[in-house]
Order: sequence, then structure tokens, then C-alpha cells
Amino acid sequence: DVTVSLSLVMSFADLLAIIGGMTVAFYLLKLTWRCWCVFREFVLSSKWQVDLRTYGQWAGKLARRGLDIVLISRCDNKLKTVAREIEGVYGRKTQTIPVDFTHGYSIYPAIAKKLQGLQIGILVNNVGMTTTDCFAYFLETPDAEQKITQVINCNILSVPQMTRLVLPDMVKRGKGLIINISSMTGVHPQPLLTLYSATKTFVTYFSQCLHAEYKSKGITVQCVAPFLVSTNMTKNVKVNSFMKSATAFAREALNTVGHSSCTTGCLSHAVQNALLTILLPDRLRMSTFLIRKLRSSCKKNDWTGEKGE
Repeated sequence: DVTVSLSLVMSFADLLAIIGGMTVAFYLLKLTWRCWCVFREFVLSSKWQVDLRTYGQWAGKLARRGLDIVLISRCDNKLKTVAREIEGVYGRKTQTIPVDFTHGYSIYPAIAKKLQGLQIGILVNNVGMTTTDCFAYFLETPDAEQKITQVINCNILSVPQMTRLVLPDMVKRGKGLIINISSMTGVHPQPLLTLYSATKTFVTYFSQCLHAEYKSKGITVQCVAPFLVSTNMTKNVKVNSFMKSATAFAREALNTVGHSSCTTGCLSHAVQNALLTILLPDRLRMSTFLIRKLRSSCKKNDWTGEKGE
């Protein structure tokens, strides 16, 4: 009986060892695959860049890659200044369409008319805005009735509406690229940025679903979900290893086209995402204690001010 019992114990121990070994092997393979994906997305992509000119003649903010561009934004003077700079530095044709995306559906017939006859090969949906207080409880939003509508019109409505205008011709040609700028707050929910975070979640899921629908038709839809980038919306915060300038980030993010359908845009932000996932999971980050600490810190440092990107 003792011999049988020992045999059973040893058999059970062997079984546990096999299960443990398989589990370790699984996670090692998973880690290896993830490391390879990151290496391919952010290292190899800088060497094996996709020729974006194959997507068509027109694109937004891609003149450096040899494409002509159409700029659409609310500030006509700023548009003209940027257009002159691009034409002078890169020698690319540039058109401008001044519109305010917070005005809702009424602006899109005019945009469609301006784009008529142009072969749009690449669409970059980069427009976005926050509420007046970037880190605040939802009910603290000033002019909430108007502001909520403006943020939804700008951050959400603009993405499917602009896509609707250019996607049919892309499908006919059998090629096209749509880059939608989301945010890491659209991947990991961020209290005190509730409305902004929710709108960017829409962009993330819309991009992923659209890519799944149209990739078989030659259309690439990429979602770019970065952490903080030094822009007007972030008060042009100081650039460092983790805080990219808009120019540096755009350059690195473009390298990932064709290598990833959903990306943080640059290696340093991928590292931040990994650390955030491990050290500060959603359940902890959304705790009442941390929300109060963040709100208190924001008030102390006066991190407020309405900004658009």
C-alpha cells in the first residue's frame, strides 16, 4: 500500500512538472513573439519602410515621403502658413480646406465638394480636442451642454464622416491607407479625462473593425494610440526620451505603416504601455484613491486649459 501511494504521489508530481513546464514554455513563446513584434514594428520598420506613394497622389502631412497633401483644419491663416512651408521646403503641391470640425455634420458636404476629383490615397484623421479642464470630474466641465457636443463632433463624428468621403474611391482602386490618431486613453480608460478617453475608445475600435472589414480589399486602416506628445493640446510640454515632439513622433509612427494595424507609434511609448500594464493595471488606476491624488496634483500644478490638436 505504501509503495502504491508513493507511486501515485510520484505520478502526480510528474504530471504537475509537465503542466508547469508547458505553462512556462507557453509564456516564453508568448514573450518571444511579443518581443519580435515590437522589434519588427519599431526597429525593422525604420529600415523596411513602405513606399507610401503607392497609395495615391494626395495625403496629409506626408510631403517628406514625396506625396502631395490636403490640409483640413479650422484656422485658415495657420493652414496657409503650413502650406507655404511645405511647398517651400518639400516642393509638394498643397491644398487647404478651412473648416471647424466642432460644427457637426453641416461641414461635410463642403469638404466633399473640395475633394471632388482628387485621388485620395491616404487619409490621416488627426483632429481632436479636450474639455477646458484636462483633468477634471465630468460634472466640472464648463459650458457642458455645448462642450460635450463639440468634443463628440470633433473627436468622434469626424472619423467616420471623413472615412465615408474617401473610402469608396479607395475600394474601387483596390488600395488605400487610413491612419486614425487615437490615444492610449482610448486603450486604457482614464478617469478625469472621461469624455476624451471615451471618444478615443471609439476611434480605437472603429479603426480595428474597419481594418478587419476592408483589408481583403487592399485597404490598410491603422490606429495610432500614443501616450503624451508635445503639442498645443499638451501645452507643448518639454521633450524627453518618453515625451516625443510632434515631428519626431510623426516620423516614427509613419515607419510602422504596413507593419502594425494598431500601434503606440514609437518604441518609447510601447515601453510605457508595457510598464503601465504591469505596474499600474486599470483596476488600480481607476481606484478612488488615485483619482483623488491625480485631481489634487492637477489643481496644485494648474494643468488646465482648453486645447486642440
